[in-house]
Amino acid sequence: MTKKKSILNDQDYKRIITRIAYEIIEKHKGVKNLALVGIQTRGDFLAKRLADQIAAIEGTTPPVGSMDINMYRDDWTKISHQPTVRPSNIPFSVDDKEIILVDDVLFTGRTIRAAMEALMDFGRPARIELAILVDRGHRELPIQADYQGIFADTEPEDMIHVHVLEQDNEDCVYRELKFS
Repeated sequence: MTKKKSILNDQDYKRIITRIAYEIIEKHKGVKNLALVGIQTRGDFLAKRLADQIAAIEGTTPPVGSMDINMYRDDWTKISHQPTVRPSNIPFSVDDKEIILVDDVLFTGRTIRAAMEALMDFGRPARIELAILVDRGHRELPIQADYQGIFADTEPEDMIHVHVLEQDNEDCVYRELKFS
């Protein structure tokens, strides 16, 4: 048995993206040498939104790439015998760039570990930071977000569902609570 609880709506999305964009600009004192890389699938859309918001504020759009990390996951054999691998698209050199990885949900930290490993196959960034929409806790690895939308207090068996307009025709986040 499950129950759905709304966490974010479309207006929350806009506020969070705007706030994170300002935090990135403030910390980096602009956008020089900065690039965003979204972790597919929904992190990719969020990275593009962040870049657009940064451009609206600064007048300069940072480069944006997207990355599939499925083959770098330590659990890919548990997900599927034949994982779907999409092409990564990082149309710039990551060498000596300050890269901000963008994802929708931070949970155990394993996805981000895989993303950092995958990114290193593209070169050697000067720094890697992390921007996420929802932090749900329950870390298994010592990884934390530099820029965070919200913290959602969850149980390990709960699910966080992120919908983005570009793929799901709506912007919302909800928590699916499991009951026995």
